[in-house]
Amino acid sequence: MDALEVNRVRAKLALFVEDVFASVPRKDQRAKGDCYLRGLMLEGRRKSVQAMALRLPDGNEQNLQQFVNQSTWDPVPVQRRIAERMLPLIGPTAWVIDDVSVPKDGRMSVGVAPQYCGALGKRANCQVAVSVHAATDTASCPLQWRLFLPKEWAWDTDRRARTRIPPEVTHREKWRLALDMLDTLATWGMTPPVVVADAAYGTNAHLRAALSDRQLAYVLAVRADVTARPFDAKPVTPRRNGTVGCRPQPRYREPAPSVAALASGLGPDAFTPVTWRQGSRGELRSRFAAVRVRPAGKAVERPIRAAASAEQGWWDGILPDCWLLIEWPEDSEEPTNYWLSSLPAHTPIADLVRLAKVRWRIEHDYRELKHGLGLDHFEGRSWPGWHHHVTLVTAAHAFLTEQRLAPKVPTPVSPSTKYSTPSRTS
Repeated sequence: MDALEVNRVRAKLALFVEDVFASVPRKDQRAKGDCYLRGLMLEGRRKSVQAMALRLPDGNEQNLQQFVNQSTWDPVPVQRRIAERMLPLIGPTAWVIDDVSVPKDGRMSVGVAPQYCGALGKRANCQVAVSVHAATDTASCPLQWRLFLPKEWAWDTDRRARTRIPPEVTHREKWRLALDMLDTLATWGMTPPVVVADAAYGTNAHLRAALSDRQLAYVLAVRADVTARPFDAKPVTPRRNGTVGCRPQPRYREPAPSVAALASGLGPDAFTPVTWRQGSRGELRSRFAAVRVRPAGKAVERPIRAAASAEQGWWDGILPDCWLLIEWPEDSEEPTNYWLSSLPAHTPIADLVRLAKVRWRIEHDYRELKHGLGLDHFEGRSWPGWHHHVTLVTAAHAFLTEQRLAPKVPTPVSPSTKYSTPSRTS
């Protein structure tokens, strides 16, 4: 990149900052935001404030520390403006719910606790953040973040005071945090085309029911032990003995099988090869089957029974149906992946597969956010500081995504600059 191109990018970044940080009231704070974003996007292994300040010609460690950790600017309007810019640009096929973990030493970083750490693949001392991303196979962008607060932080007044956690913030399960984000985005007039998540979320029947209550379609991975009844299974009403007492409720005679058991009962002809995208080494292809089932279990049945009883005084016992998507690769002895989807019954299997597999893009996001833009390099400990840093990292990622998706215009190169050394001016 020559000096002309560097200046062009700097001008684009200035316009981006002016728009995205328009809600930040002070001009000097917006200038620090511009500086911080440049620090995140510059080369360098560490994206801590100290390391970035040393690399930036206008970097001032004390000013940047104050901007991130002590300043009172509100990150929520910034997040909203980023989402408003990115959703039309990306045109997402789905919104993806996921979470990311950051290993930490000590016990004073906000939200840190011994818990499962995906970054290490085991239980460890870490922070966990839940996120919602707008995604296609070619681009994606985080729309919202929530820092998961473990139970011990709900009553630890000393650590809460030191890390400046607001009084109204307490422990909430990760799936509830995901719903909170979807509700926040809905108040901004933003609705997902489809919600996608891995089995840590999709196995939760309460989350699936909450998405259905919000009339949000989903394609959610589930564990093999999730139970579901065949589509054509029908409940039976037991014979009533006498005329005294409540009328018997319809019920299924047999225990509901697992989705793994349902998959094993399908014949080889039920599985068909499907290609979902072009990978770096060729087509990504596997065998899939899609059948209609009725998810079962107490967590599924209780709210349905309660709603029917409240509305009409009884329940016919029939469970709602949905898609069960099963992946069984040719080189595997058994199915490897399962998804439940509330998409219409006429949805082609190729569409189900493409949506189920779009989560790969978020793993790509996390690698860039963590290793390239310093998501996990934040060394502050406070609640406001964490949210400021995450918002700034999201802004840097959004700016880079905009540049990647922008139409490429050839830049004329004069003979005098053709062989010049690229400038590292930031």
